[in-house]
Amino acid sequence: MKIAPSVMCADFARLGEQIKELEAAGADLLHFDVMDNHFVPNLTFGPMIVEACRPLSRLPFYAHLMVERPETLIEATVKAGADSVGVHVEATAHLHRLVQQIKGTGASACVALNPATPVSLIEPIIEEIDTVLVMSVNPGWAGQAFIPASLERVRAIAEMAAAKSAQAEILVDGGITEANIGDLCQAGMTGAVIGSHLFQEGRSLRDVIRALREAAG
Repeated sequence: MKIAPSVMCADFARLGEQIKELEAAGADLLHFDVMDNHFVPNLTFGPMIVEACRPLSRLPFYAHLMVERPETLIEATVKAGADSVGVHVEATAHLHRLVQQIKGTGASACVALNPATPVSLIEPIIEEIDTVLVMSVNPGWAGQAFIPASLERVRAIAEMAAAKSAQAEILVDGGITEANIGDLCQAGMTGAVIGSHLFQEGRSLRDVIRALREAAG
């Protein structure tokens, strides 16, 4: 089970230090939430931050494009250092084309689903996806509560992938804590994106990651 810290929730006053701390604490990959204040109601950062962080870590970088017209950012994001790029089903009428565009850059392709989006929409393309990202909160803001129905959505995607012998990993993003990570793993989650729960006062990054792994079983 992979732990993917959300860079959006780090201390940007010392971002370089925190990137190194996350790697030392046992993170498996770094998750970059790229938001444009149009597709989601928040504005974060773009490829420039990915590029600035790339020399600081050997971990895989996953860029989650929560933007309108994601096709315009894919090449720049991969060039900046992203190993995997995620696009939303809801942001395009040409999902297959976007997946092929990502793969054409040499990066891994991820497809993200908002909480109210039917998981059946990825069935025609599940065999070509490297990762499915299940949003277990409404995208845009950190610190939201986990949506319980997400558990069954993860299970449905895992069953869909198994039925088609697809090798897609299943990441879940939003509201994940020690209280629900075990159930999500049993349902088929292979990686958890952890944001505000990881960057909390009074606990070290290493301690939180260790606790999450223990709770995951």
